Amino acid sequence: MKKMKEAGGILLLIIMLFISLTACNSKKTEDATTTQDQEATQTADQEKTEDDKEEDGKTEEGSSDTTTKESGDGTSIPRQETLYMSGLQWGAINDMNPLSANSNNALVIDQADQARTTVWETLFMYNQLDGKLYPLLATEYEQKDNVFTIAMNTDAKWSDGKPVTAKDVAYTFNIHKDMATNHASMWDYIASVEATDDATVVITADTANYNPLKVLEVLPKLYILPEHQISELVKKHNGDPDKVKTDKNEDYIGSGPYQLFYSDETKVVLVRNDNYWGQSDSMWGQLPVPKYLAHNIYADNNSSSVAFQQGEVDVTQAFTPEIWKMWEEQDLPVSTYIDEPPYYLSGSLPTAIFNTTKPGLDHAVVRKAIAMATDYDQIAKTAMSGYTPLMQDVPPSMMNPTAAEQSLLDKAALAPLQWSGKQIEEAKKLLDEAGIVDTNGDGIREADGTELVFTVECPAGWTDWNASLEMVAAAGQEIGMDITTYFPEAPVWTEDLQTGNFDIIMNTYAGASIANPWTRIYQTLYSDGGTTAGNDRVYYNYSRYINERADDIIDAIPKTTDKNKLIELYTEINQIYLNEVPCFALMYRPVFFHTVNETVWTSYPEYEDGTNIPPSILISGYGIAGLYNLELVE
Repeated sequence: MKKMKEAGGILLLIIMLFISLTACNSKKTEDATTTQDQEATQTADQEKTEDDKEEDGKTEEGSSDTTTKESGDGTSIPRQETLYMSGLQWGAINDMNPLSANSNNALVIDQADQARTTVWETLFMYNQLDGKLYPLLATEYEQKDNVFTIAMNTDAKWSDGKPVTAKDVAYTFNIHKDMATNHASMWDYIASVEATDDATVVITADTANYNPLKVLEVLPKLYILPEHQISELVKKHNGDPDKVKTDKNEDYIGSGPYQLFYSDETKVVLVRNDNYWGQSDSMWGQLPVPKYLAHNIYADNNSSSVAFQQGEVDVTQAFTPEIWKMWEEQDLPVSTYIDEPPYYLSGSLPTAIFNTTKPGLDHAVVRKAIAMATDYDQIAKTAMSGYTPLMQDVPPSMMNPTAAEQSLLDKAALAPLQWSGKQIEEAKKLLDEAGIVDTNGDGIREADGTELVFTVECPAGWTDWNASLEMVAAAGQEIGMDITTYFPEAPVWTEDLQTGNFDIIMNTYAGASIANPWTRIYQTLYSDGGTTAGNDRVYYNYSRYINERADDIIDAIPKTTDKNKLIELYTEINQIYLNEVPCFALMYRPVFFHTVNETVWTSYPEYEDGTNIPPSILISGYGIAGLYNLELVE
């Protein structure tokens, strides 16, 4: 239930009347869509010249001329046609290049597990609520052994009017390999990608390194690109990967519902493509409701928050402490996805990681005692403003607290091994029974003659993490250990994490995706990321934990299709985790701090509202479905 307070109704009516009149006065009569879809990146420095803007207006053969712009400076877009966002873009965008490794265009380019599909689109969309894939450029896929056959939506078209075909898909996969992009590693698991006809793609997984989850992971993540445009970009730079990846790609073509309308150092505006193919009955059956998506570039989070409270921003991703005060004390028309704690949908597990090679921390009992003694309720309150389920409600494991992941566990089998936090006496007893006691009377326990003196580390200024590690340090003090915090600059933390120069360090493994919880467990426990690979520098399994049985289970899960067998494997791997405690999650953190202000727009997705739309700020993954349900506040 949205928190639209009756007490503020009259005031809001007056405000809305004023906004409506202002918007009507400023509205222009010309349609404004361009023929090019651009992927937005985030570094600064690109402001288009007038010549560039004229070039953007050119249409290719077969396209509709929909390039007339409503405003040359992007300042007079109608408020009641615009969905304003915040918390994503903190500087001028730097390119529209989905092959780039350093794009900063947050409204457009984010080829992550819940990809942002405003300008370019993926084959499928991931829905964190049920852990499933939903059709987008593709309608369905079938897996038989190591072969994935994908059917394309034959209604799909590029913004220049040309069809999106299976050949574009095959080209996209191969160009990432040829250009050695950040996504080229998908070829570690793929043998070939071929278009058998215009509407059918066949992906053959590598049999020597067979992992169907890593193939599926790509389908909702990778933007499909137009061969007829990207091939010209490659030709322009004579196939030089570095030049291709750093090109601003101003002549972009996309397939998504929006395209770049305006950008400078103060704002980014996307405009709806009213010829968008997704209005066909085979997809959404209509256009998205807002004509414009806009993101003002604020100096800091406080400025963004003020604009949100004033109704100048509709959807924010910015972390705001004690969000409930906006409706309980300020009587603002503000809503979160869930109307009560934890308010947001959790999607990642920020984790305290033990260096299991360090004396003292090479004892599982020491690691478990610290995990048991940590006050998770206080972390939830002080570090996360209550935006995390409590440990006693969702006991620890390597799984997100979503129904999809929790259904993969035999909870009764795990219960005897789990902790709820602040179990000081139980932790002391555990250490005493293991003979890890204070033998010299200085108040600090010893293990094998080594005093239990450790530091806990994360970057300075990461306030929620800093507060969490203060709780870990306090827990150690209460059970006879000397644990102190260490908050260096982020580059130092990264170096320490990868080289093992730490005692206890904080990091987050993989969040929510079609390949999780497997990817998260792989990154947490698989020995190949540690010293068994002969690496001085590692990029996962930062605890340097080695367990052959854990490796066997992790190898088996991607190849297992029987649900009961999967539950058995996921339960066993979590039993190893809870017994050995190479690390422990400190909280369940939202992927998106999806918060809305209903001054202008309403009918946002809500928890258990029957729509099954996740709270991914209306532009990521299946969350983009929310753009088709919005209504103006009357």
